[in-house]
Amino acid sequence: MQIHISDNVEVRNDGQKYALVPIKKGENVIKYGFPIGHAKRDIAIGEKVSPENLKSNLSGLTDWVYTPYSEPKTTKKSGTFMGYKRVNGDVGIRNDIWVIPTVGCANSAAKKLAELTGAKAYTHPYGCSQLGGDLETTQKVLSGLIKHPNAGGVLVLGLGCENNEIHLMKNALGDFDENRIRFLILQDCEDEIAEGIKIIDQLKAVANADIRTEIPISALKIGVKCGGSDGYSGITANPLVGLVADEFYRYNAKILMTEMPEAFGAEQILLARSDSEETFYSASNMLKGFRQYFIDHGEGIADNPSPGNIAGGISTLEEKSLGCVQKAGKVTLRGALNFGEVPNGEGGLYLVNGPGNDQVAVTNLAASGAHIILFTTGRGTPLCGPVPTLKIATNTPLFNKKPHWMDFNAGEIINGADKDTLTTALFDLIIKTAEGKESLGEKNGYDDIAIFKDGVTL
Repeated sequence: MQIHISDNVEVRNDGQKYALVPIKKGENVIKYGFPIGHAKRDIAIGEKVSPENLKSNLSGLTDWVYTPYSEPKTTKKSGTFMGYKRVNGDVGIRNDIWVIPTVGCANSAAKKLAELTGAKAYTHPYGCSQLGGDLETTQKVLSGLIKHPNAGGVLVLGLGCENNEIHLMKNALGDFDENRIRFLILQDCEDEIAEGIKIIDQLKAVANADIRTEIPISALKIGVKCGGSDGYSGITANPLVGLVADEFYRYNAKILMTEMPEAFGAEQILLARSDSEETFYSASNMLKGFRQYFIDHGEGIADNPSPGNIAGGISTLEEKSLGCVQKAGKVTLRGALNFGEVPNGEGGLYLVNGPGNDQVAVTNLAASGAHIILFTTGRGTPLCGPVPTLKIATNTPLFNKKPHWMDFNAGEIINGADKDTLTTALFDLIIKTAEGKESLGEKNGYDDIAIFKDGVTL
């Protein structure tokens, strides 16, 4: 479909980009008010702009300059939702029983216990044959999940001979509620399934005594993530999530955003909102560190977007990043979190270390305490994390094609829907989900974790 808006400009409803003015070879191509790369050759007015004629400007490391930030004054709000208050002061929005192995060798037992008891098993291939930083990352991520307040109880399964032994996992956990977190070493018992069922029944008895109580909205931690982006992602779903993030920030809630490579080329937009010089350097060092990770592995930092992104209308990483960071709205940046770290400061934006990979990203958000994840997509995916994951479609055809995947349609923006109305509708859906309404992913039984790996496997 083509909609003419003047004699020489038209809008094409296909998710692709077209030059509004002639662009000379070597000139920057501007979208969202920023360069998304430079022209590889002359581009005529009306010509499609794609990887065939557009190249990223990204390479190497960048040093960003700190400038003090004056936060705009906004009207703060107060409100409550019904959630679970934990004895340590944490807040949960679910009360399930989780089974988490310390090592991949215990995965089958974890899945068997989940089948027999209705618990949720979160399996992974790591915890043994790992060294140094990889083992530490596994322990940090698992610690964040084991202590997550969305779980009413957790059974931690160890094998007994792995690198990540139970006593090491306990050291990594630090203080924990012994009534809700229990441990079982499979090699130490005759019938691990019978013993596991017994422990899960005990955990259920504890969780069954919990009731939802009134809790301030400020206690919520909202994770934001995009996967399978298309040309509409930065126009519909991501800006809409940004408006919702702004609204939650008015309640002093915390917004968690990961996918460090999908900020490449748009870092300064986030860093410019740092609440202090300390926050600025903490966040910029983390972003620079992920650029260095690419370089250390001999990869170009602009080796994105994916084939699906390109087919959907995204041509360079800068273009993807400038759309991606809109999920953070205009929320003030408060800090940078490493694997498994949970924000303890005031409401605002917290960057969570990790790649753009969907499974790893949703896991990292959950391990850093996200109660719920807003997952925008223009291509569609059934993937969900261990916490409620609301799928937000960037376009109406996707929403209509996958109604069993997509929880919300931001594609209505293309059809002229009022953004304030959609913002209110999505905000309300999040609150209802926090109070127990199942996401489509939960109804389908879709939930996965994946742990970041960077080193040697023995």
